[in-house]
Amino acid sequence: MLGTKTKPKVAPANQPNGANGVAISGETCVISAGTVIEGKMQSSENIRLDGTLKGELTCDKRLVMGEKGKVEGNITTCDAVVMGTIEGELTASGTLTLKGTAYIKGTITAKSLVVEEGARYFGDCHIG
Repeated sequence: MLGTKTKPKVAPANQPNGANGVAISGETCVISAGTVIEGKMQSSENIRLDGTLKGELTCDKRLVMGEKGKVEGNITTCDAVVMGTIEGELTASGTLTLKGTAYIKGTITAKSLVVEEGARYFGDCHIG
């Protein structure tokens, strides 16, 4: 019809963002493979990490680390899905999910923990 405006179609916010079909709803900061960040990073939104962070990471919402993601330092987040490598402390106030490709060396603190077969973890673990 002439003069009729159609609304653009927007994909639902809970559609998978990135590898392995892990859904992230809302705004997401993406750190792509090949990116190296040194220092302190803080986000009030979700983070998708496929690059490398050397330092401290604070995420107020959900952190998803891809298989190529790597953190050398401490992480504080609400929920986390880890497919990559962490060397340091990881604190999740909600659910921490370790996928089969995850490798963590350090201290884990989380309200709840889900571990897939194949995930590797070395260190202390505090759940509850």
